[in-house]
Amino acid sequence: MIDEILEFNKRFVAEKGYEKYACDKFPKKRTAIVTCMDTRLVELLPAALGIKNGDVKMIKNAGACITDPFDSTVRSLLVGIYELGVNEIMIIGHTDCGVQGMKGAEMLHLMKERGIPARDIELIGRCGIDLEKWLQGFDDTAESVRKTVELVRNHPLIPSDVNVGGYMMDSVTGALTVLQC
Repeated sequence: MIDEILEFNKRFVAEKGYEKYACDKFPKKRTAIVTCMDTRLVELLPAALGIKNGDVKMIKNAGACITDPFDSTVRSLLVGIYELGVNEIMIIGHTDCGVQGMKGAEMLHLMKERGIPARDIELIGRCGIDLEKWLQGFDDTAESVRKTVELVRNHPLIPSDVNVGGYMMDSVTGALTVLQC
């Protein structure tokens, strides 16, 4: 599959397919969106929100959640705010999210089945990281979005004048619901 992607990329560049996506690094709408990496949202979310290349900073991770105030998602938000002019943040979860109900113990079992040695998993535990907890999903997507909004709003490095809101997207229709956070 990667070879097919690389071959397509060569044709894309040779045919100057990139020209219609030209923009600079500053988001025109001064907005950052934290959303899920779900494949259904790749084209649906921008289409449903009327955004195009160059409009927003899009940050994706599993579940659109921030579980650590100093993780890479927060770092990306800080870069967006201080270096790129972001003044609004949307946290967008979605229906039928794969992280909802995900069990850390089951993922550890799958890792072992794929050949990750138990000693490596144990070593990480001895370093103070509870992998089962770290890999655990959430029970309620909307509640997870609310917790992420609260973490971002109350983060000591996020300015109080940055507007932060939580939303749920229907992963079939693209309908967006505003959450009370």
